[in-house]
Amino acid sequence: MHTTLKTGTAAHAKLAERLRAGDLRSLARAISLVEDDAPAAQALLSACFPHTGDALRIGITGAPGAGKSTLVDQLARTFRERQHTVGILAVDPTSPFSGGAILGDRIRMERHHADAGVYTRSMATRGAMGGLARAAADAALLMEASGRDRILIETVGVGQDEIDIVRLADITVVILVPGMGDDVQSIKAGILEIADIFVVNKCDREGADRVEKELKAMQSFASSHGSWVAPVVRTVASTGQGIDALVAAVNDFAAWLLRDGHLRERREQQWRERLIEMVRAELLRGLQAHGMKAEDLADHARRITARQEDPFATAAEMVKAITGGNAHEQAV
Repeated sequence: MHTTLKTGTAAHAKLAERLRAGDLRSLARAISLVEDDAPAAQALLSACFPHTGDALRIGITGAPGAGKSTLVDQLARTFRERQHTVGILAVDPTSPFSGGAILGDRIRMERHHADAGVYTRSMATRGAMGGLARAAADAALLMEASGRDRILIETVGVGQDEIDIVRLADITVVILVPGMGDDVQSIKAGILEIADIFVVNKCDREGADRVEKELKAMQSFASSHGSWVAPVVRTVASTGQGIDALVAAVNDFAAWLLRDGHLRERREQQWRERLIEMVRAELLRGLQAHGMKAEDLADHARRITARQEDPFATAAEMVKAITGGNAHEQAV
């Protein structure tokens, strides 16, 4: 069932006001609105946007079975002990039956159920690539507007396709574990480049020393951070071992980001990429408003595949129908 909110009224402003006051029901409803791409979602996000920008967004990524959920649970516990308010966004695979998330926050985060200082939300990828739901960025924004100062974003766990986390997180934590085929050589071209912090989880297992040694030997493949060298933190998330060291590494990198404009530069890049995605979404909405349906796109695809239609001309005509002109011709 889709959540609805009347557009053109003050309803979205009231919902945003209750959300900013910390009402968890309002936060849940607001996230449902952006997930469903409801008509009022944009106005709601606009009302909340001025109240964001101060939270630290921490992306947790790694292969399935690396212990991401347990690590997120322990991080939330530690942040709460240090008087932070926490939002957890767990992006899960989409159920082929319901279209919703296969794994649920109630299963994995039960210890925080009674703590109003922790809000957890599972979101389905709904076919989005990169391990992140399309509405994840908007959901994180709403959590931040509700007063959460630490946003933990756990990706679905699909290997190298998870690099989209860098478009959303201020800090990206990449988790590897020994004994699961996590050969560092095999993933250096993908996931290693996005790491701000490496975690070798389940370090009580045989092979942890080898994984750590390989990571340190290959840190030159990690993304360029200037003077920052991504540390390797060893943890056993199931017992809490190493979590304090991980939080210390997060705080150290956060302090580094604040120096010399690193955080501003990172967020500007994120917004450049996100604006492109938002424009694409608006173009699709414009096509729908002009009567374009999914079956029409399917018809175009069939004709293009049969070489009966020029895809480049078709795309230009679609944009022209929305804008009333041909931007490409004007530019030329």
